[in-house]
Amino acid sequence: MRPGADRTRRAQASLELIAGIPVLVAAAGIALQLLLVGYSATIADGAAEAGALAGAGGKNPGEAARESLPSWARSRSTVSATGGRVRVELRPPAPLPAIAAALAVSSEAWARPPKAGR
Repeated sequence: MRPGADRTRRAQASLELIAGIPVLVAAAGIALQLLLVGYSATIADGAAEAGALAGAGGKNPGEAARESLPSWARSRSTVSATGGRVRVELRPPAPLPAIAAALAVSSEAWARPPKAGR
């Protein structure tokens, strides 16, 4: 074994560890963003369903969909309701607005509106 070879190996391992830390941080950030997108899709699904069910019960479907969203999501969402169909679009939390817009999720639900006279 060459003199100083052990020191060279330790230095190389230290450099590899330092170089690997940004990769690990980036991977964790991407994983967190994907979890936030999935959570946002689940929230949008529930809000669309709540709005459609409220519309079937004779209530305002758009208002019911907005009320079923958590407070942080209300300002990040767009709700439309016509003819028993409720659509909720939600921008997930993201570090940049452009990323949130690109990863926006949407969900639709439909319920038959109540018949007139009921």
